Amino acid sequence: MNQAAQMYWDEYWKDQEKPMAVSAWQFGGETDYLAQLVVDGIKTATCSGHIFYELESEPLPTTEDYGVILDTQEKPKAIVKITEVRLTPMNEVTEEFAIAEGDGTYQNWWDIHEEYFTEQLNAVELEFSEDILLVCERFKVIDIKS
Repeated sequence: MNQAAQMYWDEYWKDQEKPMAVSAWQFGGETDYLAQLVVDGIKTATCSGHIFYELESEPLPTTEDYGVILDTQEKPKAIVKITEVRLTPMNEVTEEFAIAEGDGTYQNWWDIHEEYFTEQLNAVELEFSEDILLVCERFKVIDIKS
C-alpha cells in the first residue's frame, strides 16, 4: 500500500482497532471512471480471473477484506468492505452482477470483460475461453475520500 493510501486508512480508523486484511488497488481498464462509479454508488461489484491468483500465488479475497480504491495517480478515492466472494465461470455471471459492476448492460459487461481478459491472458501466453473462472466480489463503500 502506498503512503497516501496508508495515511487515508489510518485516518479513517483513528483510534479504533484496524482490520488487518486491507489492500490498495486500482480497477483495470478505465481506472478513474470505475473508481468514480464506486464513489457514486453505481459500482458495487468487481471480478478478476481466478487464474491470475494462481499464477501470482495470491490468496483469494474474503469477506474479511477491505480495499482502498485508487485512481490512476494512485490517490485514494474510497474504502470498501468486501461483502461477498464467489467463484463463477464467466458464461454463468448473471445480468444483475454485470450491472452491479457498473457497465450498464450485460452485453456491455461481456464485451468489456472478454476484451480485457483476452489481453491479460495473451500476456501470459494463455487463451480466453467463455467459461474462464472468475472471482466475483461484491463490496460496500464505507468511506469516501473528501
